[in-house]
Amino acid sequence: MSRRAVVVGAGPNGLTAAALLATRGVEVTVYERDAQIGGAARSAELFGPGFVSDLGAAAHPFGVASPAFRELALEQNGLEWVQPEIPMAHPLPGGRAAMLHRDIERTAQELGVDGPNWRRLHEHFSHHPFETVENAMGPLLRIPPHPVDMVRLGVLGALPAATLANLVFRSGAAKALLAGSSAHATLPLTRPLTSAFGIAFGALGHSTGWPVAKGGSVSITDALARVLLANGGRIETNAEVTDLRDLPRADAVLLDLTPKQILRIAPEQLESRYAAHLARWKYGAGVHKIDYLLDGPVPWEDARVASAGTVHVGGEFRQIIEAERDINRGRMPEKPFVMVTQQSAADSSRTHDGRQVLWSYAHVPNGTALDVRPALEAQIERFAPGFADVVLERREWSPSALEAWNPNLVGGDIGGGSMAGTQQLFRPTPSLHPYRAGRRGLYVCSSSTPPGGGVHGMPGLHAARAVLRDWGRRD
Repeated sequence: MSRRAVVVGAGPNGLTAAALLATRGVEVTVYERDAQIGGAARSAELFGPGFVSDLGAAAHPFGVASPAFRELALEQNGLEWVQPEIPMAHPLPGGRAAMLHRDIERTAQELGVDGPNWRRLHEHFSHHPFETVENAMGPLLRIPPHPVDMVRLGVLGALPAATLANLVFRSGAAKALLAGSSAHATLPLTRPLTSAFGIAFGALGHSTGWPVAKGGSVSITDALARVLLANGGRIETNAEVTDLRDLPRADAVLLDLTPKQILRIAPEQLESRYAAHLARWKYGAGVHKIDYLLDGPVPWEDARVASAGTVHVGGEFRQIIEAERDINRGRMPEKPFVMVTQQSAADSSRTHDGRQVLWSYAHVPNGTALDVRPALEAQIERFAPGFADVVLERREWSPSALEAWNPNLVGGDIGGGSMAGTQQLFRPTPSLHPYRAGRRGLYVCSSSTPPGGGVHGMPGLHAARAVLRDWGRRD
């Protein structure tokens, strides 16, 4: 007799779990509260026909290298990655920028005195990108699939990014380049393990790149849905689940939800100890997002930045450290760390008539109601004088607006919960089996489980494998 599974939430993790189970012959139904599937992997023509903006995630260094997406063969199901000329740029005062090239030798050469140490720090992992991702994209409390490589990453990756940068680099350019990538952790860069983020992001830039999805991040969602539907799965939209007891009978229920939503829909169905741990879950810093339609390219002082897919607008090393420290203390920095993605510079299908779509967000305190736009735009203007003159239209999303759009983005937290303290090791509860939700047949597959946020499907992959393992043990 065939097994049945229900997935609540059609974000990339829920769809990944559903698709993988469907390929194993499981009868799967996905319930999504919204009219559209995809969670934070959606796109829309915000500025009219032919101008495609990503509503959530934009660039995908971990997506292109994801074991989950490779196992599901998304590139054979309509997904096409588009690589920008330069994966990432980091503008600096004085009109220059540090550049992360696909070519590690070119990057090292441009970093001058720090080139040899940059190469030594990233070279091994850039030669083994898939092993690096397989090690990093799972529970930390496990035997990694590539133990020797994990030890190599852990030796330096365990250090705070601020410490590592000061230990191995002398120039502001190399320090800023590492700090900008490490800031993807949305943690103070004086915290342990933040270096691992910087090393991994840099190594992927030198190997598999930091691509965008052609036609928008929704293309990832569409490919996942094709795999699911082709294997007999079903998706029900406009179908919000408010109580687990309302779901049809299933052998496994997988929740692509964060602890706040899990407690809301299952107040009496969870074991008391598990529910108590979820109630103590802490959400991390948020983001304030602005999408732009521009009358041409951003006028970066360093013209090379216009060819970069992702731009880290944070200034010097010390300024990034201060900004990330402030937001994690609940203070809005004067000069926030701003992420910019120039998708249309890489993917011409997203725009026309010489205009550009631009994606940006600033790291902010969780749930802040402050007017962030002036500080965000001032940061861009610092390194691109005249930016305001090319802005035709903008769409702004505060942390509360992001949460209203997608309830998993609590207070604007795009990572499913803080990575600080024990929450980096134990997501969402202290357990060696993080994808089991404390009772038989119930699982969690959201970014609140390892490895955390991002559009790569790995929580969904691990949760689906946990289901299959549990069934194997009981059969």
